[in-house]
Amino acid sequence: MLGPHSVVRAAIIAIAVACAACTVPGGRGPPASPPASGANRPVITVGSFNFPESVLLAHLYADALAGRGYPVRVLPDLGTRELVDPALMAGLIQLVPEYTGSALEFVSLGHIRATASVAATARSLARAMAKRGLVTGRPAAGQDGNAIVVTAATAARYQLHTISDLAPVARRLVFGGPPECPERAYCMPGLRLAYGLRFREFVPLDAGGPLTRQALAGGDISVALLFTSDPSIRARHLVVLADDRGL
Repeated sequence: MLGPHSVVRAAIIAIAVACAACTVPGGRGPPASPPASGANRPVITVGSFNFPESVLLAHLYADALAGRGYPVRVLPDLGTRELVDPALMAGLIQLVPEYTGSALEFVSLGHIRATASVAATARSLARAMAKRGLVTGRPAAGQDGNAIVVTAATAARYQLHTISDLAPVARRLVFGGPPECPERAYCMPGLRLAYGLRFREFVPLDAGGPLTRQALAGGDISVALLFTSDPSIRARHLVVLADDRGL
């Protein structure tokens, strides 16, 4: 999201969200070296969540802004939305690459759900953010979502093709994902409500990162939450279970 006097387009996976009139002239991280035209502009601080894709997106948006002459810096790995959102509202950061569905669920306190329509979800998010004094950018064409993933061996053993197929065996399986998963509508609560899934155990790991992938490969967990953009899914021949009930 960008402030009202700046526009940037980037063909990447998030909606950018920014505080409408907040600037931070100093702080951690070296600022980019902007052209002379940006010398009198306030520094735009781009924040990210605490997982690799979010950090990458923050740097991509920062590079796009720097290319337009804006002085920028990146504060990566700030944490979950419970930490990033207050930083944005307080003006400690001015821009966060976001995810429309998860952001909408968070800012509406679960009262407004994302739909299969990217445009409709983006409009709902824009209205919700506007009430908080924030501005959303145009959603990018790329998409990334949660994926419920098992190894090929587990899929073959239990005849798993869809998330619904987990229902008869979930109580025998260990599920792994980000520590905030038990509170996230598109993670464990959603799996219970939409699919009736109750796993034998939940293991808190990381947000689609190396800890989750290693635990799945090593058999420490049977089912994992990864992201659809993760190249290791194809590289390791993992099986993404179809979200047949549209969670």
